[in-house]
Amino acid sequence: MNINIQVLQTADSLTLTASQTFQTSKANISDIIKRCIFYNASSINTKAGQACALLLILLFLISMVLVPFETVHAATATSSSVKWHPGHYYTLMGDKNNPTYLEKVYDELKSTPALRGVQIRYTWAELETSYDVYNFSSIDKRLAELAAQNKRLVILLQTKSFDPKIVPVPDYLKTDAYEGGIFTFNNGKSAIIKGYNIKLWNSNVLSRMNKLLQELGKRYNSHPYFEGIGLPETAMGAPITPLSNTQVDGFYSNLLIANKKMREEFFPNTMTFQFTNYPRPILESFINNLSAMGTGLGGPDIFIEDPGLNHPGNKYTPSGVYSHYPKLSGIIPLTPSVMQANYKNTKWDGTGYKPTILELLAFARDKLKANYIFWTRDPEYFPQVLEMLNRKDQTSDPAGGLDPTCPSAYSSCVN
Repeated sequence: MNINIQVLQTADSLTLTASQTFQTSKANISDIIKRCIFYNASSINTKAGQACALLLILLFLISMVLVPFETVHAATATSSSVKWHPGHYYTLMGDKNNPTYLEKVYDELKSTPALRGVQIRYTWAELETSYDVYNFSSIDKRLAELAAQNKRLVILLQTKSFDPKIVPVPDYLKTDAYEGGIFTFNNGKSAIIKGYNIKLWNSNVLSRMNKLLQELGKRYNSHPYFEGIGLPETAMGAPITPLSNTQVDGFYSNLLIANKKMREEFFPNTMTFQFTNYPRPILESFINNLSAMGTGLGGPDIFIEDPGLNHPGNKYTPSGVYSHYPKLSGIIPLTPSVMQANYKNTKWDGTGYKPTILELLAFARDKLKANYIFWTRDPEYFPQVLEMLNRKDQTSDPAGGLDPTCPSAYSSCVN
């Protein structure tokens, strides 16, 4: 075989491979060198030797470029590290797009180092205005404003509303293909509509929600200040039109599917969580599935004395959601919330007492082992929250006294 042709073909092949895939291995390079030596082509006075010399120079130059490129590429393509900035976050109550309101919020963030960012709720209808038409401008603006302060954004995708005036889904979902998209619920005591929830048992509804989550992931998974995304509480409400067992089972099965896609496909580098509270009979299985996929366990409320949430469980009745938090400490993110009602009473039905801010903190930190706490910016209580957050216990470390441990469900965390 003509050594000149062989060497040049090998060089052309190597160059093409390097430019197309940058996957040339050291073993291949070593093999080419050995061939040059085997054919006694190392003499510079022969054409074959000159070709081999040129080839060796080419290999050296490629290796200088190839090694760092491969290293960077591998880190980017295969990295499963998750952004991890645990601590205290504000949950906004006012108009998230009102400059006057936001100016006050940002001033409080600047003067409160223990506040690492904000949680903002967005309804599905706000983000997908019509079929496949997305409007993420509000998220973009809030991210830019927060990043300028080195603060972070967590969003909660609202697929459930607690106001009959607010329909959380786009209009196209109200068609037959989606069974109308939503169902009404009440408080179980009257026929008055309290709000709406999505018919997630419908596979078309699930598909469209996953498409929205996918679009959000494309845009924000790699953003360093986009800290997390979650889904609202598992409690369905009391449907005004009773649901079948098949519909209820399908709702929770599809909710797990959405969480799995969010965790593993759409937001692999972002903390994801599911607010979980009821129904108690499904909690153990449901939460075990969340844990297996690395999705965080969160909650819409901290009711310190609520019997349903605190129920220890026995052979007759399943345990409440709070009993699951300590068992998952260090395994998945734990992300409870302090809502308006939690400032006012320790029980959901209002038969408890008014807790202090420090009691709420101690419960979330010590009993629930929280990594993140979302504090609702209630006008009546946020000054007390800020006072607490500026105490030494919360300013002595970036996590504000909460558990900063990187969850074992993650391969690694990026701080």
